[in-house]
Amino acid sequence: MEEKPKIAVVAMQGDYEKHLSVLRRLGADAYPARLPQEIAGADGIILPGGESTTIGKMLARYGVDDAIKQAAQAGKPVYGTCAGLILLAREIAVGTEERGGQPTLGLLDVAVARNAFGRQVDSFEAALDAPEIGTEPLRAVFIRAPYVVRTGPSVETLAVHDGKTVFVRQGAILGSAFHPELTEDDRVHRYFLSLVWGGQHS
Repeated sequence: MEEKPKIAVVAMQGDYEKHLSVLRRLGADAYPARLPQEIAGADGIILPGGESTTIGKMLARYGVDDAIKQAAQAGKPVYGTCAGLILLAREIAVGTEERGGQPTLGLLDVAVARNAFGRQVDSFEAALDAPEIGTEPLRAVFIRAPYVVRTGPSVETLAVHDGKTVFVRQGAILGSAFHPELTEDDRVHRYFLSLVWGGQHS
């Protein structure tokens, strides 16, 4: 019997418990991570949503930011949702409601606009065409969501909503503007786990 992949879900803030629930249901050994050594021992890492400025400060305070960078540089899959996408981005577009200059991990060669679809009262669900995930539309929940305004040459767009890029991949790094953990559709988590399995067996 093959060993379950170890997935660290960064538990500084946000819906990390829902990510844990989905991942465990899919057979992963998923656990909340708040320390660098918990990141270092993982086969894959998920950065959940929340408030990106607050999460970013906490990552730096506990040294988790460097641990995530080292894991990514070692080829371990990393997936950021909503605020997690912002933190993975190389650049935050200035003048998109929030101030620029927020430190990020810079692992995804994209620029993102924060709160790009409006405030929380404007949160919404949408059906996305995401062929890489499956033929059926992907149900996506957006909450104070960002979107990608620029992608580098090595970044693949996996889904678009209303002309805006909302799901991207660069090698083993994924980023989505939406919250897949808030729906019953587990295909995004399955896709992430497929990257982890691929890394383990390469």
